[in-house]
Parts: sequence; structure tokens; C-alpha cells
Amino acid sequence: MHKYTNDTYIVVPTCNDRTREVELDHVALWAQENNPKLNRAKSTDIVFTDSRHKSQFSSLPTLLDVSRLSSIKILGVTISNHLSVSDHICDVISKCAQSLFAFKVLRCQGMNNEALEQIYKAVVIAKLLHASPAWWEFATAADKQRAEAFVRRGVHHGLYWTSHPTPTQLTEASDNNLFSNLLSTNKQQSRSQTAPSRQKQPSLKSQTPASHFDSIYKD
Repeated sequence: MHKYTNDTYIVVPTCNDRTREVELDHVALWAQENNPKLNRAKSTDIVFTDSRHKSQFSSLPTLLDVSRLSSIKILGVTISNHLSVSDHICDVISKCAQSLFAFKVLRCQGMNNEALEQIYKAVVIAKLLHASPAWWEFATAADKQRAEAFVRRGVHHGLYWTSHPTPTQLTEASDNNLFSNLLSTNKQQSRSQTAPSRQKQPSLKSQTPASHFDSIYKD
């Protein structure tokens, strides 16, 4: 179970599909004990399957008062029941395209190209590649080409430069940065666990008993 602000996601593997109702009851009980209330009418159900092996899976019965969807938006990313992000890319590109008119207005108002470029990166590129490490590898070649083509439109309008990184390059850099941070965090945790603890020696000049320092929290 994954809990976020106002959202809870229950992931049930195929081997445990008969426990879905029980898992939902556990969440309802937890919500009752912690003041929130589970609204089953707003709850949704989605069954992820591999489109290449769809015939191997039998359709699961729907849950009581829970509607079944063919796609779901998780933290701003739309994923279909076949683990496709084509709808997500189309939706994001459509929203980003609506911002291009605003850039024309800003340019007519006298904003220079450098400022427009910075806004384009902060608004359009950031929205286009939001959470890309989580979904980019699920995108097909056509999906990626669609994203690349939209960025080339920004180049055509003078909002982005051909020397700047492409969406693929930006996503790869984001992936590398993510894994580097994870490795760095793991090394720091490992070092803190293996490093020998140092006993602080009481100062001869201090009149405070050594037991006073021993009361400080130690990991």
C-alpha cells in the first residue's frame, strides 16, 4: 500500500487477487481509526495486463461500489491498464501547446529571448518531462518522437535552441542524477552504520559531570 496526500494506492499481485476486498476493508478500518473516511464511491479499480498476453488472464470481477477504469492518473502521470503512457504524452503536449500563445504575447510585449527561453524551460520543458524517470521507459518510439517533435516546435519559435539537450538526453541525465543520489545516500547510511562510535572524554576544565553529556541522544 502506498499513501500520499489525499491518495492511497493498493497494489495487489495476480496471485492474491482474491484478497482485494479484504485489503480494501483494512484501509477502511485504518481510515476509521485515524479520523479520515474511505469514500468507496470515489475509489477506482484498474487491472494492469500485458497486451501481448492478454488472453492468458481472465477478467476479474469488479468490487462493490468501486468503478473500474482503463487508465489512471498517479501523481500527475496517466498510465493505461496496458502500462502505456501514450495518453499521458498526448495530454501533456496538448497542455504545453496552449502555452505557446502566451509566449507570443510576452514577445510582443517586449520580453527578450533570454527571458523567454528561461520561462520555456521552467514551464513547458518541466511540464513535458514531469516525473519522466518513472514513465519514459514505458513510452514507445512513436511517443518519444512526438515529444521530440514538440520540442522542435519550440526551436522553430525561438524559445529553445538546437544546442540544448533533447527530451531523451534530459531524461537520461535525470535518471543518472537519480541513481547517483541513491548510491550516495546508501553509501552515507552504510558509513554511518559501520563507523565506530567515539566516546567523548570529559573535560578536566569543566565542572559539569560526565554523566550530563551521556544523556545526549546517540545513534
